This record gives sequence, C-alpha cells and structure tokens, in this order.
Amino acid sequence: MAEIKRSFNDEMGFLKREDSTCYSIRPGFVTGMNVPGKFYVNDQLERLMIDELRSFSRQSHNAGGFLPAVKQIGNVAALPGIVKYSIGLPDIHSGYGFAIGNVAAFDMGLPDAVVSPGGVGFDINCGVRLVRTNLLYSDVQPVKETLAQSLFDHIPVGVGSMGIIPTKEQDLEEALQLGIDFSLREGYAWPEDKEHCEEYGRMLNADPGKVSSRAKKRGLPQLGTLGAGNHYAEIQVVDEIYDEFVAKKMGIDQKGQVCVMIHSGSRGLGHQVATDALVDMERAMTRDNIRTNDRQLACARIHSDEGQNYLKGMSAAANYAWVNRSSMTFLTRQAFAKVFNQSPEDLDMHVIYDVSHNIAKVEEHFVDGQCKQLLVHRKGSTRAFPPHHPLIPVDYQLTGQPVIVGGTMGTCSYVLTGTDKGMRETFGSTCHGAGRALSRNKSRNNLDYGDVLKRLEDMGISIRVASPKLIMEEAPESYKDVTQVVQTCHDAGISKKAIKLKPVAVVKG
Repeated sequence: MAEIKRSFNDEMGFLKREDSTCYSIRPGFVTGMNVPGKFYVNDQLERLMIDELRSFSRQSHNAGGFLPAVKQIGNVAALPGIVKYSIGLPDIHSGYGFAIGNVAAFDMGLPDAVVSPGGVGFDINCGVRLVRTNLLYSDVQPVKETLAQSLFDHIPVGVGSMGIIPTKEQDLEEALQLGIDFSLREGYAWPEDKEHCEEYGRMLNADPGKVSSRAKKRGLPQLGTLGAGNHYAEIQVVDEIYDEFVAKKMGIDQKGQVCVMIHSGSRGLGHQVATDALVDMERAMTRDNIRTNDRQLACARIHSDEGQNYLKGMSAAANYAWVNRSSMTFLTRQAFAKVFNQSPEDLDMHVIYDVSHNIAKVEEHFVDGQCKQLLVHRKGSTRAFPPHHPLIPVDYQLTGQPVIVGGTMGTCSYVLTGTDKGMRETFGSTCHGAGRALSRNKSRNNLDYGDVLKRLEDMGISIRVASPKLIMEEAPESYKDVTQVVQTCHDAGISKKAIKLKPVAVVKG
C-alpha cells in the first residue's frame, strides 16, 4: 500500500518526545496505523534515529533496501489485530519487514489478528546464553591464548561449518520436537541447564512435519555450530556488579569472575523455515485480502492453516536453536576442562540463563485493564519478565528474569533483570544488544582489518576468527554504544542493570 511521501518536517510533527527516554508516534505517520508507535532512545541515541529518517525523506524515491526503523515501527502498527503499541527498543535498526528491536503483540481473540515471519526474523531463536565459572581472571590470564585456541578448536565456526556431534536424520527430527530435552537425553546438557532456559528450552507446539525437507537438509550438518555474522563465543570477566543480591542469585560472587557467553541461533534451518513461510503467506494474503504497507510484512491470520503451520515450524526451529546452544555449551565445557585439567562440574560451569532474541510466543498480558492472550513478536529484543512471574525459574523469582545483553566485538556486555514497569509498557521486553549503526558494506569499506585487530590487541583481547572480513563488519564502530542502549532501558525502567562484563577472548565465524 503506497503512501504519499511527506517532507521531513511534516513527519517530525507526528513524533513527540514523551520524556528523556521515549518518543511516541501518532497514528497518521504512515498509512493505516491501528495503534500508536513508540520508541526508546536517550539524547545520544536519538540522533541516529532522526538522521536515518531525515536521509530517507530527502530521497526522491526509495532506491530499495530497508526503510528507516521509525517507518517500520509505523508500518507494523498498521497490521491487523495489533494491540497497545508498536514498540522500538534503544538498539533498534532497520530489518526485513519489522525493524530489528521491534516488539508487537496481536490479540489471539480477534479473528483477523496476524502472525508475521518478519516479526521473528530469519534466524529463529537467535539468542544468548551465559555460563559462569569459579575461575578468576588471574587464573585465565596466563593461559588466555591457549584457552581461546581451545575454544576455537572445539566449536565449529564460520559460514560452512559442520557440527562434530553425530546427528542422523532421526536425531534431527527428535531435536526439532524435544529441544533441550533431546540434549539432556543424549548427555550434552545438565538437568539444571533446562531450568535456566527461556521456555525451559522447549516449545511444546513444535511440529517437525511443518519443517520442509530443504530446511532439514540445511540443518542436519549444522547442529552444534556457531555460524558467522554477529554470532560469537566470548570469554568474559565480571567488570562491575550493580546489584549484589541479583548477582549472588546468579552465582556471581565478585569482580574478575570468568564467564562464557554463547550467541547463536537456528542456522540455515531457521532461515529456510522463514523463507518457506513467507511464500505461503503471500498466497494467504491474496486469498484473505490482507493488505500491508510493505510486502516484507507478509503475514497470515493466526488461526489460519498458514499461520498455524508457521508457528509450529517456527517452534521446531526454536527447539533446534536450543539444542545448538546446548551442544556448544557441551563443547565449551570440554574446552575449559582440557585447558584447566578439571571437570566442568569442578569448574562450576553452570548456565546462568539462556534468552531468545527472535521469536513469537503466546503470552498473557493486560490490555486496557483486561487480561488477554496475545501473540508477542520479539525481533531483536529480549523477554524480560518481572519478579514473581510464574514463567521464570524458582531461582529468579525474587530478582526477575535475567536478561543477557551481548555487546559487540571488543565492547562490554550486560546482565539485566525484568521489571513490573516493563511488563506494563513493553509486554515484558527489553533490548538485546547494541544494534547496528553502519551496514555491513559500509563497515567493510570504512574500516581497516589491521587497525581493528591492533585495537583489540591493545585492549588485551584475544581474537580467533574464521573469516577476516568479519573483523570489519563486527568492529565496535559498526554498532551503537551498548552502554547507552542498556542505560536507556535502565533509566526508562523497563529493565534493571545487574552486572557488567568485559571480553578477554572472542571466537567468531
């Protein structure tokens, strides 16, 4: 659905700064908005959003590529069945259909409410898990290079990497159905790992029969692999503790304690599930006369065959991702055990938590004073449920759900916790990382491989990377400042800072 192109000044009239951390977007900003939009930014992050919109408005026509993130928030607000707001978090940047960092919820009780693969993303259940150890930096520093190499040797990385954990076709079917329960059965996970995974590591409505043979073919050799892009395994040390009570509940006792962060998803299998669904949904839109402002927002009614098939296939891909991260956790434990000549149990290598960044889930939230069942799309955002919520582990009932926020290569990462205000304002959601500030092409053109490596070396960070071009693409300059992103969420009250971590070694694809 085309809209009349307005001037930048006209468009700014639809945006209003509500407070120091939040803008609202009035209906009318784009055609057919059913609800307002809003996005969270502080003074430092605001410029990136506004400059992107200004640049787009100056173009005589859209020359292809992604729309500005603010426009995408508005287009999502025009989808059928959306409730309350279309929400942008501080790490938001342009993506396919939905912006990355966009949250939207759809009323399951409305017959025309939709599910959109663009609201989940191609890397279904891309997520992060944090594993603690009882080691201190003083233990790791003398063997840092050896440990980084051990991690690189144990975890298959890169675009074409193949898993080393034996997987047959029947194993894949069971992994898609069972999620982390498959890893437990096969001995690649500890029982307590399940307790510390979002959804307890398994989407119960998964149906491997809704995953195409092509997707399975792509996924079969990749189980237990890191992949490329912004995925990583990173050895980190605790740099700051903002909330000692929360930290102790997570097994973090002191500054200098060593942790490992693993960031990956469903690999080629998830990408194919999304691709297949988009084709099916374009046909469903024609049949059901569903119109959107952007063809990348292809969608289907939640209760249609296409909608249900996607949700069952997406859930299976999510289960694959949990098995993938569990497999790499197993390999990480082996890498540490080899270097320190101790068992992973003796090293206290327990999972603090595992969060999903790209997923759609049925949840209960209050809308206009009524408790409703909603399908919440979180794309490049993290669930952040508050204390006492029944869906978070017993260990974290008093603290709120842990939120693992990964930084960029060479920058710090954070652990946050969910809040009651976030539950009210963002459907219990918060940021997931830094968010890109430069496209991958611009990063490769603007940055020098040697300069980035030298800077990491000067910072005392060991780096192991399969593809040199990733060094430029994932350099800190390519991203927003993760500290500003996290601080915005903290100041807005939608999540709360608990722990800051800094990297000492990075393994990338």
